[in-house]
Amino acid sequence: MPRTSRTSRPPAHGRSRARGPQAAHPSRPQPGEGEFTQPTPVTPALPAVTSFAELSMPAPLLATLTRQGVTAPFPIQGATLPDALNGRDVLGRGRTGSGKTLAFGLALLARTAGRRAEPRRPLALVLVPTRELAQQVTEALTPYARAVGLRMTTVVGGMPLPRQANALQRGTEVLVATPGRLTDLIDRGACRLDQVTLTVLDEADQMADMGFLPQVTRLLNDVAPGGQRMLFSATLDRNVDALVRRFLHDPVTHSVDPTAATVTTMEHHLLHVTEADKHDTTAHIAARAGRVIMFVAMKHSADRLVRKLTACGVRAAALHGGKTQSQRNRTLNGFRSGDLTVLVATNVAARGIHIDDLDLVINVDPPTDHKDYLHRGGRTARAGQSGTVATLVLPSQRRAMNHLMSRADITPHNTTVRPGDPELARITGARTPSGVPVDVTAPAGGQARPRHTAPSRRGPRDSQPARSARGGRPARSKTSR
Repeated sequence: MPRTSRTSRPPAHGRSRARGPQAAHPSRPQPGEGEFTQPTPVTPALPAVTSFAELSMPAPLLATLTRQGVTAPFPIQGATLPDALNGRDVLGRGRTGSGKTLAFGLALLARTAGRRAEPRRPLALVLVPTRELAQQVTEALTPYARAVGLRMTTVVGGMPLPRQANALQRGTEVLVATPGRLTDLIDRGACRLDQVTLTVLDEADQMADMGFLPQVTRLLNDVAPGGQRMLFSATLDRNVDALVRRFLHDPVTHSVDPTAATVTTMEHHLLHVTEADKHDTTAHIAARAGRVIMFVAMKHSADRLVRKLTACGVRAAALHGGKTQSQRNRTLNGFRSGDLTVLVATNVAARGIHIDDLDLVINVDPPTDHKDYLHRGGRTARAGQSGTVATLVLPSQRRAMNHLMSRADITPHNTTVRPGDPELARITGARTPSGVPVDVTAPAGGQARPRHTAPSRRGPRDSQPARSARGGRPARSKTSR
């Protein structure tokens, strides 16, 4: 994995740009918005490294990095690992796709290696906000955990709770969990955190939101006092302050990217459409040759859009919190393999889903928060690759969207488009859908196979809902791996 270039260049129009302090938006920050109060460490931070060989890590971890093709640390890794390996509490901020998982994961595994957990009493804990992020963290760290003989267990909602409880009973050194499911297991007596000496909050800004904060606070109170705590995210704002003040001791902050979306390989477009043209514009974009993630506001909106897209010939499936975990796994597998070309998602996919070579993200429904915009857009232009983020904007949404772009420190391209416009095709690869309905189905354990179906005499509006896409084999439980 080559190291990404950090050469700066002047921002082009339509690309992300970070502003200086004097260029800040004049409006007052809302509660929870703006920069968090960066703590002043008593102990100075250690200098960053440019090679993994400079770090004091177990030899099996270094050998596994080489086998995985990780030849040099990304900036967030080179900055945070010296302090994290030294046992410091760490606040790490780096843009989505910058390598944060290995930044905290290597330190966690190196400091836990050689220890053995008792039944139901893990030694290290990674808290994440979504099931998909939990699985991604587990998959990313499993080769390294195996190299040093550590057992990993993932506990998330939507999966059988008894199976997860059994995995904890057998013993696990590293636990990756969503707060709700972990709280359930603790309440049932299936897990205790009193021996957890290293805790990580991934996507710390979301974990500090009021919806998660009571559970996160309880869990941090349950871990062993005096242990190491690390908070990582692409954005850190004022919500994080409460957790930092209460649970971190003399933390060191490493920020390799500002809060703004400064990815110079990412282009941002606001596509102005009328209400009458919005659906056809969306369908034309969905019919492009490559894959695309389309974000909508609500679960029912995702399902409705999938029905419309499959009715006009687009292989699409929905991903949201109303799906079971096995359905979500099959949909993601189908999208990764190319059996599905459109993933219609709510914000559940905005954090923690990594899709290789994804070059387009579409906000069918604009986000209401600039942080959500940054995390949605972070599904593309990962690890130095290029990508485009385009948002469909109705006339009534223009003012709010302009304000959101300002909060995110982004100057976008603004283009008025209609279905079939050359500019729409240039920006997104849009083309006219085939109009032949498809039914994306799969046999149990099989690959998703789109089947063309005879057009309904009743027309697309009355077409039956497409069944859930099933791509690849059902994901195995990641317990004790």
